[in-house]
Amino acid sequence: MFKEFREFAVKGNVVDMAVGIIIGAAFTTVVKALVDQVLMPPIGLALGKVDFTNLFLVLREGATAGPYATLDAAQKAGAVVVGYGAFLNAIVSFLIVAFATFMLVRTMNKLRRKHEEAAPPPAPPRQEVLLEEIRDLLKKR
Repeated sequence: MFKEFREFAVKGNVVDMAVGIIIGAAFTTVVKALVDQVLMPPIGLALGKVDFTNLFLVLREGATAGPYATLDAAQKAGAVVVGYGAFLNAIVSFLIVAFATFMLVRTMNKLRRKHEEAAPPPAPPRQEVLLEEIRDLLKKR
């Protein structure tokens, strides 16, 4: 069983997948920072100084009564909240990651097609060439 697992683990596809997951996790961190720190602040400013990370709905107040200035303050007070602003940030992050992944796959498919078109057809096997020569010689007789 260990031998089978080792064969599975060292196959190219598994290693490629592991590398993809690691790079994907790093890319997701970058995209999250882009959304939270670069994209959403100007959008919030354009919409009237809205901080998306602090958009929330209080379902039940906590130990200290509201209103709460921030989502963090509401959570520290023990309030039950729905943080829909963080959800909006997650949606924007997902869309960016999905679009980047789409562009990567699209580019890879184009390169693969271009490579397949440029590759000359493989030469026929030697045995087939000899059979064709014999056929042609028999036709001449």
